[in-house]
Amino acid sequence: MAFGRICLVQYEKRTLLYLTPDQGKVWVAIILGERAYNLAMSSSLPTAIKKMFTEARPYAEGRGIRYSANSLRAIPAIAKLVKIKTTPK
Repeated sequence: MAFGRICLVQYEKRTLLYLTPDQGKVWVAIILGERAYNLAMSSSLPTAIKKMFTEARPYAEGRGIRYSANSLRAIPAIAKLVKIKTTPK
């Protein structure tokens, strides 16, 4: 992997997630605030992602996780995380 490559996904100056390329996969990093975290825990996200958020240390910005997306099957979960993060209050 070459250092310095990252895709920052933003919407109206709000950071939604980070995508970092690696050999044969993409690393996904996302931070959810407390409201979005609660929505994620009650959603149909994969159990592994819910477990990562549960185990993540809560900070003022929220709970952050980083996981690898090895195939196109990971796209629905990533889309669901972005939808949860952008759900209006």
